[in-house]
Amino acid sequence: MNTTRLKAAGIGAAAVALALFPVVSDNAYWQNMAIMAFLLAIMASGWNIISGYAGYISLGQSAFLGLGAYTTALISIHTGVNPLVAAPVGGVVAALSAMLLGLVGRRTRGAAFVIISFAFLEFTALLTANWSSLTNGNHGLNLPLPTWDRAFMNWPFYYYLLILLGLTVLGSWAIRRSRFGIGLMAIRDDESKADGIGVRTDRYKMFAFAASAFPIGVAGGVYAYYIAFLEPASMFDIVIAMQIVLAAHLGGVGTLWGPVLGAFLLEPLNQFTNQSLSGPDAGSWRLIIYGALLAAIVLFFPRGVLTEGVDWLARLRRTGPKALAGARLATAPAALPPTALTPRTEAPDDGPLLKVEGLSKSFGGVTAVDDCSFTVRRGSITGLIGPNGSGKTTVFNLLDGSLAADSGTIHLGGTRLDGTPRWLHAHHGLARTFQATRIFPHLTALENLAVPSRTFSTSRLADSAISGRTAARAREWLDFVGMGEYADHQAGDLSFGQQKLIELAQALMLEPEVLLLDEPAAGINPTLIERLADIIRKLNAAGTTVLIVEHNMPLVLSLCDHIHVLAQGHVIASGPPRQIEQDPAVLEAYLGDHTPGAGSHAATGVDA
Repeated sequence: MNTTRLKAAGIGAAAVALALFPVVSDNAYWQNMAIMAFLLAIMASGWNIISGYAGYISLGQSAFLGLGAYTTALISIHTGVNPLVAAPVGGVVAALSAMLLGLVGRRTRGAAFVIISFAFLEFTALLTANWSSLTNGNHGLNLPLPTWDRAFMNWPFYYYLLILLGLTVLGSWAIRRSRFGIGLMAIRDDESKADGIGVRTDRYKMFAFAASAFPIGVAGGVYAYYIAFLEPASMFDIVIAMQIVLAAHLGGVGTLWGPVLGAFLLEPLNQFTNQSLSGPDAGSWRLIIYGALLAAIVLFFPRGVLTEGVDWLARLRRTGPKALAGARLATAPAALPPTALTPRTEAPDDGPLLKVEGLSKSFGGVTAVDDCSFTVRRGSITGLIGPNGSGKTTVFNLLDGSLAADSGTIHLGGTRLDGTPRWLHAHHGLARTFQATRIFPHLTALENLAVPSRTFSTSRLADSAISGRTAARAREWLDFVGMGEYADHQAGDLSFGQQKLIELAQALMLEPEVLLLDEPAAGINPTLIERLADIIRKLNAAGTTVLIVEHNMPLVLSLCDHIHVLAQGHVIASGPPRQIEQDPAVLEAYLGDHTPGAGSHAATGVDA
């Protein structure tokens, strides 16, 4: 609490000092430096939303500065509206352009998206330079000069950008605490997993692009009025894009105040290079300097100089919650949370809840799943077993939509799922855990459970992820699996067994019709296996249908009502556990050819 109050006091003092600075000092040079620092901080904070939160590294953010500037300038020139009034329109144009960029680059990530964002910057520069009838091309645009009293100097620019910076930081803070922000950070950690638990990653990214670009576009309009002359080469400059990325990395990518602090640290260097470097090669030298500095920070301080420094001090002082290896889990409640796991999908009368017919999937010349068909009855615990390489995990990948089938159908109740987007499988009631856990390591356990979504609603994106109804449900499920005490621990710091429980609770947040468990007992100790078995039984007793892939045969035989056996990609046997345990085809699939009289040994092998 003392640390929080100290931070708040420091931020408040800085805000007051910046607000009073023009009043106590009429030094034009320092006011100009502050204005440019505000501008860079706004752009770095905007960049942080799409690149820090969502993980999409952009080298094209300076394009939104230019778009906002030119939009504002054209409105002012042709209508006579004051540029400070027209600047928000520049923000809207920048946001719409960002959504277009998101639409074009929605299927790319990593280096490919970096290239696309840079190409977008170059495209907007070329478009502006060559659309002479509108922008006056390389001859530039002259904006009207300010009409207020010269005694106020740059006060309107100063306070406009200071207020805009405050609103940008406030917006970034609100996004970070919302379901929208938690979804963006889940996309950053594992976009495919986020898609699989119902997150509409395409829409999240589009909204993130717009939120990232809007304040930059508004700032561009103010900046255009401030410098009073625009030309494509200076407004769509890769050096500005480098400065934005560098400021965010200097302070701390993905943090709230890091980009702001980084901008204020970087602006003196900008002023120094502007004054010291001149001539035709000045731009190239500035690019070399900023590029080298950015490379050094990314290599040695990948999360930001200030972020790495704070973490180093925290480790030195041993602060923060500890998830000790070997610590006992809390006793799980005897009953499920009050949240009812009520069926939402109507199965046909006397028909199966999940029906798979003729499912096939090949990878090149290898057929992983070959005409696979089986059913899962509502309210059952059904096992899907088979030797290694039989195609069990591939079947799960087809069921949850992470892979597209070559042929065959998947029906959940009366709804056909094959060929639909992965998020829709989750929305219809399929939830899955993985053999190698796939949680979001940079989110807390509680935040991990705030990510899943059974429906998509734009209005609910603003809901808090750490308080309110969603957080209350998340805490209930954490308590149910015995992980309530670890709600505020970073998931990546937990043990493998604890992460298994977090992932299970995460799947239960979807209130699934069918829960797909991919080797839940793999890699955990016998005590935790008993805990998992007890949880599965309680869930099933409450009405959850379970389909489980598992190599621990005693666990499968004790849990399952019905078992399907997979070999070479298709089902070779189905039936109750005792029948499967003694089926000759099953024994041969597991152990290969066997001679008469070896049946008892083979049965023991399957049981082991």
